[in-house]
Amino acid sequence: MDLILHAGDACTAGVLHELETYAPVRAVLGNNDGPDVADWGAPVVAEFELAGVVVAMIHDGGPAKGRFARLRVAFPSADLVVFGHSHIPVTEERDGFRIFNPGSPTDKRRQPHKTMGMLEIGRSMILSAEIIVL
Repeated sequence: MDLILHAGDACTAGVLHELETYAPVRAVLGNNDGPDVADWGAPVVAEFELAGVVVAMIHDGGPAKGRFARLRVAFPSADLVVFGHSHIPVTEERDGFRIFNPGSPTDKRRQPHKTMGMLEIGRSMILSAEIIVL
């Protein structure tokens, strides 16, 4: 099953409605999201299971220094934490725990490229985690 994960800053619910024309969407609230995104159903934090993998989502993963350990403590039952905010792509895994920031396909800020992420999840594991340069 395809699923779109949006780590916040959709800015308007219209973006999420458009994404829903491609696949079901799970999204969290970002600091630039309006009340219509919350009305769409985006919470501040989301935790759910996909094919046996426990996924947590939050917009702001905090400062880079100490992020991995901080997210591990914040989401002790998660196998994967997807986060946004910085627009800096990150994929890091240790001991079966992965943090993943897909970057941004629309606003690269100070990054050299626009990016998005692709996760393949199945059989109770993360089969691949890829940052795709657009």
